[in-house]
Amino acid sequence: MAIKTVLRMGDPRLLEVAAPVAAFDAPELHGLLLDMRDTMAALSGAGLAAPQIGVGLQVVIFGVASNPRYPDADLVPDTVLINPVLTPLSDEMDEGWEGCLSIPGLRGLVPRYSQLRYQGFDQFGNPIDRTVSGFHARVVQHECDHLQGILYPMRIRDMSQFGFVEELFPDNPPVAE
Repeated sequence: MAIKTVLRMGDPRLLEVAAPVAAFDAPELHGLLLDMRDTMAALSGAGLAAPQIGVGLQVVIFGVASNPRYPDADLVPDTVLINPVLTPLSDEMDEGWEGCLSIPGLRGLVPRYSQLRYQGFDQFGNPIDRTVSGFHARVVQHECDHLQGILYPMRIRDMSQFGFVEELFPDNPPVAE
């Protein structure tokens, strides 16, 4: 379909709560997903939420196989997740560096639940129910935050751990975004 412009931090649409999807396996939904895939691929992203391209629906896509921006990342299966529900499986949190296509050039140290269960639906309305940990859990939480109008800097505990990649990591910048 088309590569869409990714909204950047400061655009008020990124702070809105997305609406649930009511119609599965619909041409509009399939078109949205094609646009999201094209956009994510063009930017070598690990995930993308519909609100990031100005569509206020509870739709996220994510997946990492072999990506130059994530050379050390664990495999995350290519997933369409609609109307997600996340359930932490413990209070254990891990901090990790995150970036975002809506906040280019910046990184922050973000706490996320170490293990969680996510449930929802694919584009055809088939149920999804997975228990995940590590990088997979981090990616899901990051993308689903967009559906609640939350950007990762809102979760940072220590703002001294937030800044431009070149300043934070002059000798060895992380590639995750």
